[in-house]
Amino acid sequence: MTTHVALQTKLEQGIDALGLQLPADATTRLLDYLALLERWNAAYNLTAIRDPGEMVTRHLLDALAILPYVQGETLADLGTGPGLPGIPLAIAAPGRHVLLVDSNGKKVRFLREAIRALKLEGVRAVQSRVEEVEGQFDCITARAFASLADMLGWGGHLLAPQGIWLAMKGKAPEEELPGVPAAFELRAVHTLNVPGLEAAERHLVVLSRHT
Repeated sequence: MTTHVALQTKLEQGIDALGLQLPADATTRLLDYLALLERWNAAYNLTAIRDPGEMVTRHLLDALAILPYVQGETLADLGTGPGLPGIPLAIAAPGRHVLLVDSNGKKVRFLREAIRALKLEGVRAVQSRVEEVEGQFDCITARAFASLADMLGWGGHLLAPQGIWLAMKGKAPEEELPGVPAAFELRAVHTLNVPGLEAAERHLVVLSRHT
């Protein structure tokens, strides 16, 4: 069993390695989220990752690695599952309105409990298919839940005119880039160096509307 102190150390070292400055209570709140996820996961199978140490790397640090690219006042996290990357981003940079979207009822029940238990102000969870969500957002995040073509096809209407779309991927998705719909353009593909993960295992695709 990984101790709380060991998890805290791993998280703090990872945050330092990413070069991030987070609010004073962020580490505690991130670990509270992890503990809640671990507890619910035993009954509801919200994530295939069971080991808390692995969760720090593959969930928390993986989510925090995109924080420097997040912008604007509103964020929608599509296909969020148990709140990734949306909840870690909301804890790390409070004050933004965050909408967590997932079609799975069990996951949305967990999200609502996490929002309540962690007192996440400005964060809401909705059970919906992406194409049925309404509104426009300055920033959209999506973690490997579909191809770029499908993501933008289902959720492109949610991106504000000057907004950015942050698609988290594993290996660099060169073969997906030709499928990006004509209304959108590729801004950049960044290699993410997530502490504890092998290099080149994580990439961030940044897209925007054609101007």
